[in-house]
Amino acid sequence: MIKLYGLRMSNYYSLVKAVMIEKGLEFEEVKAPPTQKEDNLARSPMGKMPSIEVNGEYISESLAIVSYLERIQPEPALLPADPVAAAKALELALHIKLDVELAARRLLPAAMFGGTASDELIETTRQEVTRGMQAVSQLMVCKPYAAGATFGIADLYTYYSMGLASAISQKMFDADLLADYPQISELMTMLASHPSIAQVTEEAAAK
Repeated sequence: MIKLYGLRMSNYYSLVKAVMIEKGLEFEEVKAPPTQKEDNLARSPMGKMPSIEVNGEYISESLAIVSYLERIQPEPALLPADPVAAAKALELALHIKLDVELAARRLLPAAMFGGTASDELIETTRQEVTRGMQAVSQLMVCKPYAAGATFGIADLYTYYSMGLASAISQKMFDADLLADYPQISELMTMLASHPSIAQVTEEAAAK
């Protein structure tokens, strides 16, 4: 059985958990906060979460984990069969992760944990997140899902990365990240009720 290490508060932990539920895989959740302790670094070289254990082997980083899960359980597929469509779905997912969420994440300590951030960092981050949203909007299909007609990897990154970035933007910029992107906002609402995502949300609330 796959072991999933991390905390339910993590958006990437939740993303990986949603994938395993989506694919009907059996797994065990193991509570493991992000630390630099030796046992955690053995699972995740940067001490981040989540990571998984399979037959004594560890895999970290959400995209690598999702890639592994896609190969061991191809159905339901999270990537289109067409090579170009699959590449476009990954392209969109990576722009969401790198250019929106990870840009906003620099302000996470100040937004969520009582830290501080300079006016310069706040403004630089705001500009980068704004540009990232423009790039994502250029690639987002919303017909009806992020990358096309079926639920897939781009939707998971849309929901779990946009959710965190939106919360940070509201706190630090006093701005609705999705105000100028009604299609993405509607997609987020639709994804919230997708069965695997809804189960993750329900279980996190009940912890």
